[in-house]
Amino acid sequence: MKIRFILASLLLLSYSLLTVSIEDDVKCLEGIQNSIKDPDGRLSWSFTNTTFGAICRLTGVACWNEKENRIISLNLSSMQLSGQFPESLHLCHSLETLDLSDNSLSGSIPVDLCKWLPYVVQLDLSNNHLSGPIPKQIVECKFLNKLILSNNKLSGSIPFEVSRLDRLKEFSVAGNDLSGTIPSDLARFPEESFDGNSGLCGKPLGRCGRFSGKDIGIIIAAGVLGALVSIILGSLIWWWFFVRVRK
Repeated sequence: MKIRFILASLLLLSYSLLTVSIEDDVKCLEGIQNSIKDPDGRLSWSFTNTTFGAICRLTGVACWNEKENRIISLNLSSMQLSGQFPESLHLCHSLETLDLSDNSLSGSIPVDLCKWLPYVVQLDLSNNHLSGPIPKQIVECKFLNKLILSNNKLSGSIPFEVSRLDRLKEFSVAGNDLSGTIPSDLARFPEESFDGNSGLCGKPLGRCGRFSGKDIGIIIAAGVLGALVSIILGSLIWWWFFVRVRK
């Protein structure tokens, strides 16, 4: 009798946890829909259908399987979306892929992003208007193998903690306003992953402290200008003392 009671209790608990998880995923999508500007109506999601698997058929949404509403992937790329980074993503606990690329999202990357999405494997936030630093807490996304942050307005240095993401296979911060030394463990990625950040240095880019082509051009131009000024001044002094005085 006790065993039956325990089994029944465990089944009830499991069902309750599953129900809460499903409700959270729905709230996650509702929060995204309500917090982001969507001029083309691409996120005209309807939540009136409460049957299992209903939200899995919404635009950009993919689930673990068709029999439950647990979201595994959210692909909202190239939808002309704008606004701040949606905080309701903290309710999409089981999300593994998040693609918000090629939109007009602004603001900073949330410090708690990896607490919101502890199982995220692929994260693409490229081609937006995100600003501020890359949070060092990104290291808490332990399963990341793809991190694309290119073509935003991110500033500051690349946190050393990023180099501790051992599973990382694809990485790019190109086209931002980053500065400082590239962590040595990230030198395995190609130069294109760091291009477009005038303040970055270190492998695979040039050595820190080395003049860039633009700097060398400025120095040469300044030298030529200084030489011309010296020649003109010398000529004027010679004319004053040796030509005018004799007259």
